[in-house]
Amino acid sequence: MHQQSKTLPYPKTKLRLMSMAVAGACAAIVGQASAQQAATDTSADAPQTVVVTGLRASMQSTLNLKRDADGIVDGIVAEDMGKFPDTNLAESLQRISGVSIDRSNGEGQTVTVRGLGPDYNLVLLNGRQMPTTNLGDRGGRSFDFSNLSPDAISQLQVYKTGNVDNAAGGIGATINVVTARPFDNPGMHSSINIKAIDDKSGQNLPGPMEFGKITPDFSGIYSNTSEDGRFGVSLSASYQKRDSGFNTAGSTNGFQGPFLASNATSTTDGHALGTTTNGPTGNSIYLIPQNFAYGLNSVQSTRQNDQLVFQFKPNNELTTTLDFTYSEHKIHTLHTEVSAWFSASPTSVSTWPSGSVVTPTTYTENYTTPQDVSAADGDYATKTKNESIGFNAVWKYSPKLKFTFDAHHSTAESGADSPWGSGNDMSNASFSRTFSTVTYGQTLPILSMPVNLAAAPLQATGSWFQNAWQKASVNQAQVSGSWHVNEGSNLNFGIGQTDNTNHNTFSQVQNNNCWGNCAFPAGSFPASLYQSFSLPGYFSNIPGHNSPGIFGQFYVPNFGQLRAQTAAVMAATGNISAGGGYLPSNTPTSDSQIKENTSSAYASYSTDWDTTIPFHSNFGLRFEHTKVTATALAQPATGVTWVSQNELPLTLGGQDYSNTDASYGKVLPDVNLQWDLRQDLKLRASVGETIGRARYDQMQGSLSLGGTASTYYGTASVGNPALKPVTSKNLDISAEWYYDKQSLVSAGFFRKVLDNYAGQAVINQSLYGLHTPVGGAYYNAALAHGCGVADTNCIRNYILTNYNGQPGVTATGPANNAGIIPGTIAGLPTDPLLNFQTDTYVNEKTANLNGLEFNVQHMFASTGFGVQANYTYVHSPLKYNNNNLDASTQFAIVGLSNSANLVGIYEDQNWSIRLAYNWRDTFLSSTTQPGGGNGPVYTKAYGQVDTSIGYSVNKNLSFQFDIVNLNNAIQKQVGRTDQEVENVYQTGTRYLVGARYKF
Repeated sequence: MHQQSKTLPYPKTKLRLMSMAVAGACAAIVGQASAQQAATDTSADAPQTVVVTGLRASMQSTLNLKRDADGIVDGIVAEDMGKFPDTNLAESLQRISGVSIDRSNGEGQTVTVRGLGPDYNLVLLNGRQMPTTNLGDRGGRSFDFSNLSPDAISQLQVYKTGNVDNAAGGIGATINVVTARPFDNPGMHSSINIKAIDDKSGQNLPGPMEFGKITPDFSGIYSNTSEDGRFGVSLSASYQKRDSGFNTAGSTNGFQGPFLASNATSTTDGHALGTTTNGPTGNSIYLIPQNFAYGLNSVQSTRQNDQLVFQFKPNNELTTTLDFTYSEHKIHTLHTEVSAWFSASPTSVSTWPSGSVVTPTTYTENYTTPQDVSAADGDYATKTKNESIGFNAVWKYSPKLKFTFDAHHSTAESGADSPWGSGNDMSNASFSRTFSTVTYGQTLPILSMPVNLAAAPLQATGSWFQNAWQKASVNQAQVSGSWHVNEGSNLNFGIGQTDNTNHNTFSQVQNNNCWGNCAFPAGSFPASLYQSFSLPGYFSNIPGHNSPGIFGQFYVPNFGQLRAQTAAVMAATGNISAGGGYLPSNTPTSDSQIKENTSSAYASYSTDWDTTIPFHSNFGLRFEHTKVTATALAQPATGVTWVSQNELPLTLGGQDYSNTDASYGKVLPDVNLQWDLRQDLKLRASVGETIGRARYDQMQGSLSLGGTASTYYGTASVGNPALKPVTSKNLDISAEWYYDKQSLVSAGFFRKVLDNYAGQAVINQSLYGLHTPVGGAYYNAALAHGCGVADTNCIRNYILTNYNGQPGVTATGPANNAGIIPGTIAGLPTDPLLNFQTDTYVNEKTANLNGLEFNVQHMFASTGFGVQANYTYVHSPLKYNNNNLDASTQFAIVGLSNSANLVGIYEDQNWSIRLAYNWRDTFLSSTTQPGGGNGPVYTKAYGQVDTSIGYSVNKNLSFQFDIVNLNNAIQKQVGRTDQEVENVYQTGTRYLVGARYKF
């Protein structure tokens, strides 16, 4: 080992110190200051540079971050304190090659990196592991970026290769979110931002659903240090209110199937086809819709972020930082939909395309007795709160040896923010549907069906009131050291302890006994409860919305009035089910807690080699040992009762908690090599091993029963606390040409070999000795009488008419207007055992993926124009097999997709303009259908255009105009075929106008 020759633009001592900081040592605070020092070095050995500001300064700092790091690191650096380049951190991350985002309500929420989904990317805040909660995915580990405002963020660092200094858990990437610190930028700095948001997606809704039009966005940051440089304080705060919406069309409960075409003429398997044109034949696979719905959703989100930082430097050797971070995100949603359900009638009429896997282009069911036109409505609100308090101390023991201590306590909590629970739906229906036709082929599927509210007014049918709650916490302490062994050589080392807890509960109050079974006095549900609105206009951005025959109406109630009226009517008529009421329960029926206690130690050694081609190496080793404790509530079932056409609720018994322990250890090596072929040309190679921990719902330790069985089977799930983490062996090779201060061309190859994926195994079994009336003596008598298997109303009517008062059979009234007799039919000891499809998880799957990344960043001399472009190609042979009839045991990598970005830039003394296009190719987004059944869901290719225009009046005052989703892009999700439309989403364009003043 020798001293590095002086052929590089930066002295190696400073370069290596910067590399260690960027690599995510526990002192992430110091990392940013070091990066700035390296970027502005004016020593005799460094080239003299012209100071640049604005977008060019951001681009130059970003390239410095990438160039000076060990391993492959990308990122985004704020061009100025309190001014991040996008309105959302996830939307900023999507500009980086290999990073794709998943959107919720038109806003970036979670990230996928190099084809690996949100659960396999670790997010740090200033080098610290953060807890996260999300009621939409209580079992996941994905970090929800929509909770964080970008205003106090100074850097986003994306580590695509392993680095032993970082906590383990990111296979796709480890993302470090770095916030501003007063010592990073000495002196007094402050700014105020004021914006007005006009989100057109929230205005394409019926009047009673609109929250507002123009909403505010305020943020401010203040930072100051004492004259002697010993004290520093910074405070940032932001508040944003956004009124938006999204409209959907699709089969919200998925498709029935897959079925083998040779069974399509059967009348005994429950999915027979009637009259077909070009119907499925032979060994082809077919699916038919379970239902179809049009939905409108109005969303009001309120986000508040605050951070307070104190820094104290008693002497030049010791720097301490105390920080507190708080965020609160409230979401209030109004939902209404109209839908039709299909019963797989053997008298259906359908038209089909050719192919080995097919879904109908048109599907019609005709009914001899009127069926329901369902109108479902919801009004629910949730709140997520994040709090973190941390302490960091950096002690320079000597000029060559430095120690860092970092500790924090952080929590995230999500729950209901409404007296009606975290989620609720009330379903009402008009029993006047004599046929239903859904036509696929256009972007917007077309549902046609009659409704006669005068003859059959909307009346209560079912309801679901849910209370979900989730809390996660992380207690973490880390001690690390950095020893500058000699010129060009450094040793990093450290130990740490992380205690991570994820606790979630769930309860549901469900009343489902009035699907045509209840007789109500006239006027119980007056028409004045609803307002009617024409449907097609709310899908004006989707081709097909003006098609003839489309069902024309939405029925929008005031949810509070509807709930109160329904509760009163149901109580007066004695139709409230056991434990009923139309409010959520605070007593959980599901309660699961996972604790992970991880001890870690690492060491890495980096050195420069004075060879013909200057060469730098970094060798690291990290060890982690994790103990897992899973505690879960078990609630057995004691009976099964058939209460309506296809609903068999389970009667649940007592409650008990169970505990399961497991542990595992992992040794994670990492090697990063780089060759400086020229001053401006680098070649990198990296090999290493990373892990991604299993999802919490895969590890929960008790048996969880689905609350309601169908006429075919019940559902259950049980996790496996002993699941090992997914292990990835990684290879990365890249070449980078830094041919100008703000310009770059790079190309890279990566390969990941993954092992220990948690595969989903489905076990068909009986549970708790539960018997179902389907297939019992009464049931078989109805079939013998002439009822078809698919005509469950006929079967129930026969049993309730001929066996009322016999064991298990209770008719509760005469037939209603639709000819349906209300009543219950309980499973008897002589009836068949109910089959449960029980999902569980085992470490049995392996996968591999390869990818290519290309980056170009170029500024056109002094013209002010520039361009950024990148493309990522990802391939894996492990794909979902659409031709496989077995949907229960398939495994495929979720989120795998190609992606690209193209950004045009113009900047001069006053103007700063960006026009950005982001594209993501079709990808598998889930192996579970919207209704919970097994089957693929693909998100089709999506491209969005955003623009940002800034004008600086002077060095203090500037104005900003942003447009998000300028091209009004829509998103579409399908199943095995393009006709199998699960959802089409329409959002809208968002406009932001603001002013910023710096003091």
